[in-house]
Amino acid sequence: MSKRAVLLTGAAALLLTGTAALAQMTPVGTWRSIDDETKQPKAQIVVSDNGGVLTGRIEKLLRPGADPNAVCDRCTDDRKDKPMVGLEIIRGAKKAEGKDVWEGGRILDPEKGSTYSLRLTPIEGGSKLEVRGSIGPFGRTQTWVRAQ
Repeated sequence: MSKRAVLLTGAAALLLTGTAALAQMTPVGTWRSIDDETKQPKAQIVVSDNGGVLTGRIEKLLRPGADPNAVCDRCTDDRKDKPMVGLEIIRGAKKAEGKDVWEGGRILDPEKGSTYSLRLTPIEGGSKLEVRGSIGPFGRTQTWVRAQ
C-alpha cells in the first residue's frame, strides 16, 4: 500500500471515529419524530438542558403538506392555540441517578392535546432516542432519530 493510501485510510478512520463521538448518550440535541402509521418523519424537535431539566420544542413540521401556521387547538393548558412550530412538548425530565435515562417530566401529544408521563432513553450509541409516554401502566414508545 502506498503512503498516500495509508494516509487516506487513516484520515477516513478518524472521520468515522469523530462522527461516532458526536452521537452522545443524551437526549439533548435535534431529533426527528417518526409517525407511528406512515413511518415517515413527522416533526423536528430540539431538546435542551436547562440546569439539569430537559425541555423540548418543535422546531419544524416535516410531514408533506403540514400547515406551518398550525396551532395546538386541542391543548388544554397554557399551550392552547399556540403555534405548533416553537411549541414546548417536553417539560421537566431529569436524569435518573446512575442511568442514561431521563424521567419525571411530561410530554405533550399536540395532535390530541394530551400530556403523558415521560421517559427518555438514548439507544444505539445516542443516535436514536426511545420516547415513552404513559398514563399509569399504559403507554407507547416511539423511536426518534437524531438529526444529522
